[in-house]
Amino acid sequence: MGCPVDLFAFPPLALLLDLATRALLALTSLLEPLAGGLAAALAVVVVTLAVRVLLIPVGVSQARAEQTRARLAPRLRALQERWRKNPERLQRETLQLYRDEGSSPFAGMLPVLAQAPVVGLLYAVFLHAQVGGHANTLLTHDVFGVPLGRSLIGALTTGTMDAATLAVFGTLVVVIAGVAELTRRLLRPAVDPSAPAWTTGMLGVLQFTTAVVALFVPLAAGLYLTVTTAWTLGQRLLLRRRYPLPR
Repeated sequence: MGCPVDLFAFPPLALLLDLATRALLALTSLLEPLAGGLAAALAVVVVTLAVRVLLIPVGVSQARAEQTRARLAPRLRALQERWRKNPERLQRETLQLYRDEGSSPFAGMLPVLAQAPVVGLLYAVFLHAQVGGHANTLLTHDVFGVPLGRSLIGALTTGTMDAATLAVFGTLVVVIAGVAELTRRLLRPAVDPSAPAWTTGMLGVLQFTTAVVALFVPLAAGLYLTVTTAWTLGQRLLLRRRYPLPR
């Protein structure tokens, strides 16, 4: 088998990787007087918060879509009863109903999809030892002795696991899983009755997948996931008050 293709070897993506690395290094230098050795980690947190602020309109759109799904639930159930033997017609009628309401059954996925490129870029930045023909000095930064480019699974497979790595990643995973559990308890999802029954249980499982992902990605990306998960819970709680679900 050949070596996997590095997408960031292609010129446009290589340039993007170089720009992202330089921006993080500049932000790290700016934060060093404040955070010292944790400046690079704080830079990742600042980037995360900046991205989430930019995505607030997307979060509002998601909250409105969730409210719309809950409000449309009786009509969706009626469509399901009427067209249960004609899946193609049911799909058309369901999509038309959402269009008439100025919404989409996929609107709830927007925040995740919008953040995917940022997480992927952070993942790439802390996986490349060289960027733009120069050593990636971001990899020399750490959190309590754990390099920002290290992953928990990587530490296990390379024999570099130590107490600090276990403690730092364990803390992130516990926080992410705890936030997922709070989300499950505090935020009842607006279930689309036209969706298959198994999706209800799957929604609960998916809330915890971020904790599993954090085991495989570099620590820097794990920090991003932790901060964005906590932000998401807080934002959804606030928006649920602004756009409550019908009882």
